[in-house]
Amino acid sequence: MSGRDRPTLENVAQRAGVSRATASRVVNGSTSVAPHIRDKVLNAVDALGYVPNQAARSLVTQRTDSIALVASETTSRVFSDDPFFAAVIRGVSLELEAADKQLVLMMVGPSGPSHDRVERYATGGHVDGAIIFSMHGADPLPERLSRAGVPVVCNGRLLTQSQVPYVDVDNEDAARAAVRHLLDTDRRRVATIAGPQDMSAGIDRLKGYRSAMQDASRRSIVAVGDFTRQSGALAMSQLLADDPQLDAVFAASDAMADGALRALRQNGRRVPDDVAVVGFDDMEFARDTEPPLTTVRQPITDIGRTVARQVLRLTAGEQIEPVLLLPTELIKRESA
Repeated sequence: MSGRDRPTLENVAQRAGVSRATASRVVNGSTSVAPHIRDKVLNAVDALGYVPNQAARSLVTQRTDSIALVASETTSRVFSDDPFFAAVIRGVSLELEAADKQLVLMMVGPSGPSHDRVERYATGGHVDGAIIFSMHGADPLPERLSRAGVPVVCNGRLLTQSQVPYVDVDNEDAARAAVRHLLDTDRRRVATIAGPQDMSAGIDRLKGYRSAMQDASRRSIVAVGDFTRQSGALAMSQLLADDPQLDAVFAASDAMADGALRALRQNGRRVPDDVAVVGFDDMEFARDTEPPLTTVRQPITDIGRTVARQVLRLTAGEQIEPVLLLPTELIKRESA
């Protein structure tokens, strides 16, 4: 064997003194081989520097050791200045790396061809499972992949009647607690900048706001954004124009809350003296806003890790919980 030749499975088998079939079973993780023989094969692998051919290994194991992470957003949105996406991707990546699995990041827009492309890839044997997050509307992709036999777990409650498992937080209850905090500090006219109403997080956080306001016999004051800073600033200006006497606002994301803070400064309103502000997420920048932002902390990176663990369990043939809700916490800072 010349120095440029890659060692083969036959070389490993010969060095270990076993058949090629036995060497193959060890390399592919079979537990049916006696420990002392397994050790011989692994020692031969190390000594020769053997690296399995992934394509051939996949034919044997029917596994790719890859998981698709599908963002139901445009590329420009995922790679914007909103750290939410990076936090989810970080969590998923950490868990897959620990399991020696490869992450395949895919973006799917609102078009049918975009969904078809992702579905063809995921069902074509290129990945062992899929994680889908940031879903909008009655997204058909999770159910289509699941029906095709692809293990799927979503980050976020689906808006369709589906049996696809998901990981999330109790957005409605967390939003209710945030609004109650504002009401408990004697704020009288509490508005909200709601998230997009084609996403479960936006819908549920608005429900939580309305529930707290109804319990306090207060009128709801609502503007809708899209979880971006720009939309938060525009919504805040709209709310001030419609109701100049409002004295508090609950924004359904920290990015929108940051935009609201900027709009309040531009309109000469002091925070929290004139208008108190509460956000949702507890992104790192929430500590550095002016003033520091009171917000609902949801464990975004942990959500990413949890949804990755769930899909890995599915790919291993395990039964998993259909719904996992992680805890939230109201973090009180100077803005409210």
